[in-house]
Formats: sequence, structure tokens, C-alpha cells
Amino acid sequence: MTKVLMLQKLFIMITLMTISSATIAKEISKNIHQIAQNVYSFSTNGEYISMFVVTDDGVMVFETMNSYHAKAMISEIKKITDKPIRYAFHSHNHWDHASGGAPFIKAGATTLAHEEAYAWMKANPGGDMTLPTQTWSGNRKDITLGDTTVELHYLGMNHGLGMTIFVLPESKVAYVADIVTPNRVIFSVVPDFNLREWERSLAEVLALNFEKVVFSHNEKKHPLKAGNKADIASQLAYIRDLRAGFFAELKKGTNPILIPKVLKLPKYKDWVGYDAWLEMNIWRVLADEFMGPFPWRPEQAESKQ
Repeated sequence: MTKVLMLQKLFIMITLMTISSATIAKEISKNIHQIAQNVYSFSTNGEYISMFVVTDDGVMVFETMNSYHAKAMISEIKKITDKPIRYAFHSHNHWDHASGGAPFIKAGATTLAHEEAYAWMKANPGGDMTLPTQTWSGNRKDITLGDTTVELHYLGMNHGLGMTIFVLPESKVAYVADIVTPNRVIFSVVPDFNLREWERSLAEVLALNFEKVVFSHNEKKHPLKAGNKADIASQLAYIRDLRAGFFAELKKGTNPILIPKVLKLPKYKDWVGYDAWLEMNIWRVLADEFMGPFPWRPEQAESKQ
């Protein structure tokens, strides 16, 4: 077992130990689920979910995760088609998503990430992470393989580096990593998110042309099934309600340091993580509003103004 896989299993165990008793029992009877014609979601455990599409000239994969996950996905792809895997796309830089590129490179695929993600990956190598074989830059790139086009959308700062949203316009299916997790409050202390920019990005994602969406994390009962824009709108509403609730308490005269203890958002009480993480989420809002937003990068701030 690789170190990355061990760490990922530890992360999942800690998550399950700390989240609310309202956790929905996930059902994953098999590793793949057909989303649309020739479009499939894939997971080994229901916690990390990838997507792949079969075209008449080969296969495109979205999110490699780690080598264990990658090898299992390659095996499942071979059960569906004998066409070669041409591309494996990374959504962003984080180790738990951007590892596992080597099995796809070995299979002959081009691995691709935004240049921002690549720069971080090069400077912060993970034990199971192999640098992408190609990078792309700017806010939009289209790649066509056979009869299928994929749109790569970079929306600037939100989560991590180089975060890319993938849209298949013909099938109206999107792949969204990390910035939306249906049926769950924000993960713990909201690591590596800029809240205001995340808000802006979600509004821009809602304007893209798709109907179904595969999420890299999904706390609904059937995580491999496609979600939709309502899931994205719910994530956006939660962030806005979190901030609005914080300022409502300030207006009432509540000591800011006490707000994480007293503020409740009962609308979301059945979401996974509510009992364990809501207070952490509020502390993050408090930190942003009193210290200023982070992370922040001037070149991205300028490019999205």
C-alpha cells in the first residue's frame, strides 16, 4: 500500500469519525455508473469520484486521484472499450486529487493540468504524484478527441491552484472537483479556499452550459449518480447563509468570539458534518472578516476584475 493511499484512507477514517450522526449511508454496489451516452463516473469507495468519457478515437479521464484508484479505473475502462486512453485531466494541485498520473502515462495517455497547478506540483512533489506531461494556460481551452469536445474552464482563485471545471457540451455533463460537495457542510476549517472568490466562481459555474454534473465528492446516498445545478446552487446558498448568519449575530451585539458557539443554521442540520464542522466554518468566516481574505494572489485578482 502506497503512502498516499494510506494517508487517503486515514483521511476518510477521520472524516467518518468526526462528521455528524446524520451521515447518509452511501450505496456503491459497483465501481462505475453511466451518466450519459459514453460518459461514466467511477470510484473505488464512494469518497473520491472520477469521470471518464469514451469517444470514437479514445478515452478521456477526469481526475486521477492516486495510483490505486487510477489502476482500478483503467481496469474498468478496459471492460467497456478497447480504445486507448488519450487524456487524463487534473482538476487542481492537491495531492489527494492530482496523484496517480503515472499509470495513465504508462498507458500512453497525455496528463494535463493548468500551469498554476503544475507549478505547485513541481515545487511540492507528493510521493504518488507524477508531473503532468502537458500544461495549459489562460481561462479557457477546448480539446476535441474524435466526436467529443471538452471545455476546460479556469475561473481564477477559489480553491487550490489551477482549479479547472470540465464541461462536455454535446452531452451537457460537467465534472466539478472540491468546490461543491452535495449534502455536506464545508470540510473542517475550510482549507485552501478563498470564500469570496469561491462564491464568485460558483455563480460563474452556474452560468456554464450543462445539465448533469459529476462531483469529486458527493455525500448523497448514491454518490456515483449525477447531480445537477441545484446542488451547486445549494453550496452557494450555504456559503451566503453562513456569512449572513455571522453578520446577523454581530448586528445583535453578540461577541464575535462567541458567534461560532451560538450561531446555528437549522436549514442544513441534516447535512453531513453539521455537528462537527459548522463551528469551524464559522470561525473561518470570522477570520476572513477580521483579518482579510486568504489565500490571495495579485495576478489572479487582477485577471478576474
